[in-house]
Amino acid sequence: MSVTFALLGLLENGPRHGYDLKRTYDDTFGRDRALHYGQVYSTMARLLKNGLVEVESEPGDGPDRKRYAITHAGVTDVAEWIGRPEKPEPYLQSTLYTKVVLALLTGRDANEVLDSQRAEHLRMMRELTRRKSDGDLADELICDHALFHLEADLRWLELTAARLDRLAARVRP
Repeated sequence: MSVTFALLGLLENGPRHGYDLKRTYDDTFGRDRALHYGQVYSTMARLLKNGLVEVESEPGDGPDRKRYAITHAGVTDVAEWIGRPEKPEPYLQSTLYTKVVLALLTGRDANEVLDSQRAEHLRMMRELTRRKSDGDLADELICDHALFHLEADLRWLELTAARLDRLAARVRP
């Protein structure tokens, strides 16, 4: 996900301090990977330089605090980004495929590679299912997305296991 566009989009509801942007981002998108403050402020500096945000200073008792506000150009960029479909990732050359082929080429047990990966996928699916049942709607949607991808991977693992002899005949010298 693009942190830049997420932070920019969060500003569409009104100006915010960097601290508030980070907290809102973490609550909304960063459940598994919170942003560092440095990333927020470096991103905001880049957006400011590019004319996508502007700064509203807030005088107070301490040092001036910056409030960031989105510009018209920023709103346009967010709208274009949201409207642009993401490129589907076909995973045509996956690391797992490479491991299976290398196992076959080096005389290792490719079934063990597939079995250990299957076990890891099932473990992750159980973890996501628990998180989904304990979470809110955002957790449900995020976990469903991940679970559907893991299910597709499991189908690939089963198909590859069924075709392992044919693959071995093709790749072994």
